[in-house]
Order: sequence, then C-alpha cells, then structure tokens
Amino acid sequence: MVIDVVLPCLDEAAALPWVLSRMPAGFHAVVADNGSTDGSPEVASRLGATVVLVPLRGYGAAVHAGLETATSDVVCVMDADGSLDPAQLPDVCRPVLDGTADLVLGRRRPQGRGAWPLPARAANAALAATLRRRTGMSLRDLGPVRAARRADLLGLDLRDRRFGYPLETVLVAHQAGWRLVEVPVDYLPRTGRSKVTGTLPGYLRTIRDMRAVLNR
Repeated sequence: MVIDVVLPCLDEAAALPWVLSRMPAGFHAVVADNGSTDGSPEVASRLGATVVLVPLRGYGAAVHAGLETATSDVVCVMDADGSLDPAQLPDVCRPVLDGTADLVLGRRRPQGRGAWPLPARAANAALAATLRRRTGMSLRDLGPVRAARRADLLGLDLRDRRFGYPLETVLVAHQAGWRLVEVPVDYLPRTGRSKVTGTLPGYLRTIRDMRAVLNR
C-alpha cells in the first residue's frame, strides 16, 4: 500500500531535497506548487515526486489540489519547508490505518534553537485554547502535519482556500463527529523564511483568515 503525502509548496527548492530524501518506504510525495519562482517544481519532479501546479494562491488551494491529485486511500498533509521529518509519518498515519482515529494531527515538539518562534507558538496556543472552549476537544496544537482518509477529507467540502484551511479542517471534522487524536512529532528549524510568520503581512493575513473561519 502506498500513502500519498501532499506537500503544499511555495519556493521551497532549498528544503525539498532533504524532505523528499526522508520520505519513508510506502509513502509518495505529491508536491502542490503554488507559484514558486525558485525552481521548486523542477526539483520535486527530478527527485521523483508527483507535481501539480496550483495557480490559485493560498495554502488551502494548494492542499485541496494536492488531495484531488492524490490517489491513495489514506493521505498525509505536511509542510515542505524542512520543519517536519517525513520519517515520522508512519506514526502519524498509524491511528487512521488501525481504525482508532479519523483525523490525526501532529503535536509539535520544538527541536533546537529557532524551531517554532515564540510569537507563533503563543498564537497557536491561544487558538488551541479557543478551540477547546468552543468544542470541548482536548486539542493542544493545530498541527501542520495531518493524516486522514482522502475521500473523507474531500467529503468535508471545505471552502477556505487560504490560511484558514487547517482550522476549518479541524472544526468541520469535529462537527461531523470525527475522532481526532494528536501524535507527537519533532518540529525543526525550517529552511528559509516562513511565508506565514516570517513576515508581518503573512502573520496578519493568517490571523485574519483564521478569525474569518472562527466567525463562520
């Protein structure tokens, strides 16, 4: 059995060789490129990944296109920036494969200096606390690595195509009665600057997108 791994990508040519070299046996990368100008699609293709070009900009747009391109029953979604080690994907998938969970989120454990800067960590903690109050879930991290069954994810009919997509995934899955669990994963210093928290506009855009999802 092969498990497709959707990697939303924007200018990650420097990180992709390490990320793709760490893909475990039985896992196949689907790189959903969101308009890179650094040669990321060519790097990914040369290293054996399936590449889908996504002209509509936005994290959610890239993930959705990757899910539509994937063909495996169980799929993973993870960042392509080197902050997550694909070697840990079997641990993330296991609860879905053994039938004990419908959606698995990787709960991040920072490893090394520069991993998960404090402002981003504080914002994530505040968001998780809001979700716990609103839903009763015991969620601690809106993890950037997830696993679920592909058909079920597409069946959620998620609408956000920007940075609110991960939050909408969790909220709609909870409303649908899904069993959500968290699995610890190492969180490493990313390669290059973050498109989300690496700039003030990116940080503010992410907050705006997630607030819009909560308000809906």
